[in-house]
Amino acid sequence: MASVGFCLSSLILCPTFSSTQTSKKLRPCSRISPTMALATPATFGFSNLLETFTVNVQRAENRPLNVPLISPFTIATSRLERVENVAIRVELSNGCVGWGEAPILPHVTAEDQDTAMVKAKEACEFLLRNNGMTLSSVLCEIGVLLPGYEFASVRAGVEMAVIDAVATSIGVPLWRLFGGASNTITTDITIPIVSADEAAKLASKYGKEGFKTLKLKVGKNLNADIEVLQAIRAVHPDCSFILDANEGYTSNEAIQVLEKLYEVGVSPVLFEQPVHRDDWEGLGYVTRIAKERYGVSVAADESCRSIVDVKKIAEQSLANVINIKLTKVGVVGALEIIEVARASGLDLMIGGMVETRLAMGFSGHLAAGLGCFKFIDLDTPLLLSEDPVLEGYEVSGSVYKFNNARGHGGFLHWDNLAW
Repeated sequence: MASVGFCLSSLILCPTFSSTQTSKKLRPCSRISPTMALATPATFGFSNLLETFTVNVQRAENRPLNVPLISPFTIATSRLERVENVAIRVELSNGCVGWGEAPILPHVTAEDQDTAMVKAKEACEFLLRNNGMTLSSVLCEIGVLLPGYEFASVRAGVEMAVIDAVATSIGVPLWRLFGGASNTITTDITIPIVSADEAAKLASKYGKEGFKTLKLKVGKNLNADIEVLQAIRAVHPDCSFILDANEGYTSNEAIQVLEKLYEVGVSPVLFEQPVHRDDWEGLGYVTRIAKERYGVSVAADESCRSIVDVKKIAEQSLANVINIKLTKVGVVGALEIIEVARASGLDLMIGGMVETRLAMGFSGHLAAGLGCFKFIDLDTPLLLSEDPVLEGYEVSGSVYKFNNARGHGGFLHWDNLAW
């Protein structure tokens, strides 16, 4: 069966290109209307460019993007000691450059770095072979070349680079391109699975830096998780909590955590992915009990990998919040999911894997421009021991400020990246 890619406006006929020729054959693509996702109209809005901007690429390539972490990043399903992502650079015929990043998180993203490098190269070769396409057609064809969750991270990175290059060409920052609702966001910061003493030290540090919301990774040991929460509360009593179990609990364990926290006067503002991604019954059960007994909202993260998942969650009331990650669904997929989630009355969260300010900056621009996210979790560049990205958004504690630089505003020293 032929793959079906997403297109970005209703009833578009997208040109299909073979790998060996440039003859075009029209085929229908699925419907998506990103104009509905934009918070406010913009003169140079994303939707306005889909059929009016012609993409001509003169250079496209990808390289490994390896960056050490300050300390190991442990969650219920994996442990990471350094970032091993893929950077993507797209240069248009007018000399404007766009940047993208495909984040890799073992046991979470479908791709490893080697696979991502191969697929990114294929996408770059496609861009070089097929000039003269509209932005809509380019994004549509990327979705066909890199379909589904299997290649979502690479697809996101390529989409980022193309869209960034286009925004740079027209002289508009990404946050304005996506609606211009704001040029700032406020993020939480994550405490991975560590000892109670280490968690308390991190919480104290983050409190002094101005972070009001702490996201705590849990799900490996219920009793240890409770000890960590109590230790954090002792040193940062005014903080808000987000619990992220990364599929680590059973439904009964998830309710136990909420019960024990309630007994000591702690109530998280959000409980993210408490159970395994395929445990739909358990997710719905935790969502219902958490809201009814404790007033806690539940977010679907790993359970939300496609528009089909979002519709199921909405129709069956399986969660209160959808966590949007470009790495899971791509940029185009994210806009589609945002539209459906908002129409269904679900709240929105935006997050990431473990990535640099390249991918995180793109997500931040999107969040600021749309202005529709209740929870913002875009902190992982703060956990890296080095920052390979030059310029870009300004960081002041938990607040990111995006300036009026064209496109993303940040870039890499390309020749400094090791092959």
